[in-house]
Amino acid sequence: MRKLLLFGLAAVLLAVVAFVTVNAADQTMPAVGQAAPGFSLPSQDGSQISLQSFRGKWVVLYFYPKDMTSGCTLEAHNFQRDLPQYEAKNAVIVGVSVDTPDSHKQFCTKEGLTFRLLADPNHTVVDAYGSLGNYAGFKIANRNTFLINPQGNITQEWTKVDPSTHSAQVLAAIPNSVKPPNRSSVTAPKPSPNSVKPPSPNSVKPPLSNSANPPA
Repeated sequence: MRKLLLFGLAAVLLAVVAFVTVNAADQTMPAVGQAAPGFSLPSQDGSQISLQSFRGKWVVLYFYPKDMTSGCTLEAHNFQRDLPQYEAKNAVIVGVSVDTPDSHKQFCTKEGLTFRLLADPNHTVVDAYGSLGNYAGFKIANRNTFLINPQGNITQEWTKVDPSTHSAQVLAAIPNSVKPPNRSSVTAPKPSPNSVKPPSPNSVKPPLSNSANPPA
């Protein structure tokens, strides 16, 4: 009886693993170096957000399975925690799942998230990035991340990420933003104490005349 029970548990575990497994053979992830697939999706406030609107910035495009779940909440909290550092590097965070805008709104309100979460219930963008998976027969977004440079090309990608350490991992991959110097802060160099000064007009004496001295 015990052996039968163990066999049954093993069968259940295998079934769960099969549901979570990504159909990798049916999907193609965009390659590093190519242009990132464009998109336009509704965010948590209902506004349409496109990849084009972030041109000139680094974009951290991360896909995650489900709002309100433990791993996704941890990952979002870490991105939110590091948000000032991303902004200092001229980078934005954009999360995508197959949840609805209303679900995103509740998630952001509950967890204090201020970056964009985009809704892709038809999983068109999730599929375009080769990140569509299954869980218990339901379509989800796999936990994958794409780093897109200011020119719109993919420079790095991560799959099956660890939500507890992923934000620090992505942050380290973004170069520091180089800003031009502030003109008002540029001062003229001070003259050296040993530098030669031009003679004062009052210090120049006329040359002596060769004419004879007047009689006494």
